[in-house]
Amino acid sequence: MPTDSVSPPGPGATSTSVTQVMTKYRWVICGLLFFSTTINYLDRQVISYLKEFFCTPIEKGGFGWSNTDFGHLTAAFTAFYAGMTVLSGWVIDKIGTKMGLALSLIVWSICGILNAFVGSLVTMHILIRSAFGIGEGGNFPASIKTVAEWFPKRERALATGIFNSGSNSGAMVAALFVPWCMTYFGDQKGWKMAFIITGFAGFIWLIFWFWLYDTPGEQKRLSKAEYDYIQVDEEVKTVQGAAVDKAKVPWLKLLGYRQTWAFFFGKFMTDGVWWFYLFWLPDYLKKQFGMSKEQVMLPTFTVYGIAIIGSVYGGSIPMTFMKRGWQVYRARMTAMLIIAVAPLTVLSTQYFGNVDVFGKMAAVLAVATICVGAAAHQAWSANLFTTVSDMFPKKAVGSVTGIGAMAGGLGGVIVQLLAGFLTDTFKQTPKTAYLIMFIVCSLSYLTAWGIMKALVPRHKPITDI
Repeated sequence: MPTDSVSPPGPGATSTSVTQVMTKYRWVICGLLFFSTTINYLDRQVISYLKEFFCTPIEKGGFGWSNTDFGHLTAAFTAFYAGMTVLSGWVIDKIGTKMGLALSLIVWSICGILNAFVGSLVTMHILIRSAFGIGEGGNFPASIKTVAEWFPKRERALATGIFNSGSNSGAMVAALFVPWCMTYFGDQKGWKMAFIITGFAGFIWLIFWFWLYDTPGEQKRLSKAEYDYIQVDEEVKTVQGAAVDKAKVPWLKLLGYRQTWAFFFGKFMTDGVWWFYLFWLPDYLKKQFGMSKEQVMLPTFTVYGIAIIGSVYGGSIPMTFMKRGWQVYRARMTAMLIIAVAPLTVLSTQYFGNVDVFGKMAAVLAVATICVGAAAHQAWSANLFTTVSDMFPKKAVGSVTGIGAMAGGLGGVIVQLLAGFLTDTFKQTPKTAYLIMFIVCSLSYLTAWGIMKALVPRHKPITDI
């Protein structure tokens, strides 16, 4: 668990409150966000391990879908996920993180379960998956806003990195659970059980969320010393000790700020890469190396496991620079530039994946380069999310995060459609399709960083809303 530094007096703090024993309840909240994100990605990742069954010809027991059908399915989810993140961010800013995240989870869990009851009709799967995306769209706006409420700026990237690593944990669980489910129950029943069991997991988390979560000002388990530490760099007005916020910010007004567009393009250019890894990595391993659904379990598990390291470590990189006296924005952007270089290794994936040259080691080497790319993405994501709370007041964080998540979703839609089109176009030579996709993935981050730096060359926090 991260350790606390000595906290300077926050608004309303006294010398007594600073020296009293400090609780660490904010990390309990971070843990709740980690598990909600784990469930979020577990539920969405189920579909990628069912692709082989869905795309198997009907006469061989499958659904007979094409790669394009599967691309449309994942693109529909991504599109509705993207559209909902704008609305969900606005709603969460209005109703608060507790009810906002709870409602989001209820919707996506129910829709995840419903996918088990629509048979082989691709249209019905697309409709249910679209509603599923609406529910999942609330997780990240709510989580980022919760981090802004519960952590001082110096710890936000680390806290974001920790909860964001839940996306990898969810993918790791899916990598083991869904193939096992298909093997244990058989294909015809296993795909249904995969949706049902993972869908019910969210309702277990919901019990702990309502039991343990409140905002810092209402949380009785929080000491005053920790409350002051959390609020140390906030400028709040108080009435009889209670924090008073200004009116909520209309999200349309936020589009007038260059900082909003910097986050928008940072998400648009890079989120699709992660969607590609999530939905197409198992298919790549099967086509490139002839792996079975059981054989893809270990390499995909490994990719998402390594990505956890990137998420947590990436969130700590700016802290290293800040300890040397760097300003927050300089530290954040420098860390993101370093991280943006790492995905260039993905350019070598198809070279190292050449079985004729590297033999049995080809799969290991290809997976290793993808591990670097996945870890870099999560490190990038942890810092990118935190730029919002660096530049915007808390009351706008949910809305700005929602706008950015919408942009990331739009980028994801393009990537899903592109992957489906390429894998059908190059059906006889899938290596060509994946070579193109890996080129796109490797160059996205430096492009995004350049656009962000051009829009916001120096730190300009928003103070006029």
